[in-house]
Amino acid sequence: MRILSIECASVSASVAVTENDRCLCSDFVKSGLTHSQTLMPMLEKMLQKNKIDINSIDMFACTAGPGSFTGVRIGVSALKGLAEFNKKPCFCVSTLEAICYPHRNFDGVVCAVMDARCNQVYTASFSGQNRLFDDEAILIEELGEKLKKLKKRIVFAGDGAELVYNKLKDTLDCCIADENVRYPTAESVAKLAFEKTQSGDKSFDVEKLLPVYLRLPQAQRELNNKKLKGE
Repeated sequence: MRILSIECASVSASVAVTENDRCLCSDFVKSGLTHSQTLMPMLEKMLQKNKIDINSIDMFACTAGPGSFTGVRIGVSALKGLAEFNKKPCFCVSTLEAICYPHRNFDGVVCAVMDARCNQVYTASFSGQNRLFDDEAILIEELGEKLKKLKKRIVFAGDGAELVYNKLKDTLDCCIADENVRYPTAESVAKLAFEKTQSGDKSFDVEKLLPVYLRLPQAQRELNNKKLKGE
């Protein structure tokens, strides 16, 4: 199965084409959330450079969140457009699971953390292929308490890794993933999508595909607070 995947839910953006579990080509840029300007040109350039016809793609995949509200929307919208135009199925995976994917052989717990501001992170944890905690938005201190109970060495990955490590390093046996494998990539997204479909998971109905935010955008939260206060 040939899968074209995109990932732009965090500060990095990437694209890839895989054949089953083998990566044919990929590109990655840490662009600082300018994905609306970089994603599609990067995709087109990769396909042209590697002489890959879009008609040879069997399925399109991306991360549906959590992450940057804008980045998640851009990724999901691009996926829906590609799938609808080319009349091919699509598949979405958790951004946090994609972050953890390269660390499956780590002897301990892989904790994906994305900075959600206000002393919170989006997070999920895995040991090998086994999910330990569901995706959630949580205070860093609360995450530390949950991880402490596992009594295992922790590796933090994601754009919030350094932030969380610096806050929890005195209370946990932990480290930070190397920067070259710290962020979610389109290659990991594609390999997860292939793995999940081979295990029986169904592709997504493009009409029902929605971003996963875990919490409301800040502007909406502020508006709700004003309504509660009667302002």
